[in-house]
Amino acid sequence: MMTLDEVKLHLRVDHDTEDAAITAMLDASIAAAADYLNLDYDDLSTDPATPAPIKAAVLLQVGDLYANRERQADKQFYGNATYERLLNPYRVVEV
Repeated sequence: MMTLDEVKLHLRVDHDTEDAAITAMLDASIAAAADYLNLDYDDLSTDPATPAPIKAAVLLQVGDLYANRERQADKQFYGNATYERLLNPYRVVEV
């Protein structure tokens, strides 16, 4: 789907000290997108022809995870409408 270097460019990270953490965030974001789309993680993570909106949603999720690594709150967090709008056209819905 995308490389660590692509994700680091998106995050504006130019060092290697957080590579393991960023890779874990990327994996979690791909898994979340695959779950939302009702697709298999392996199929989504290895598809070189992944549509740009799905990649953008994954990058959006990685950016949120990176910026809010230790976020805790006493209030409810809500979903990201942009994330959902990017993914909804690709969602596999069973009837």
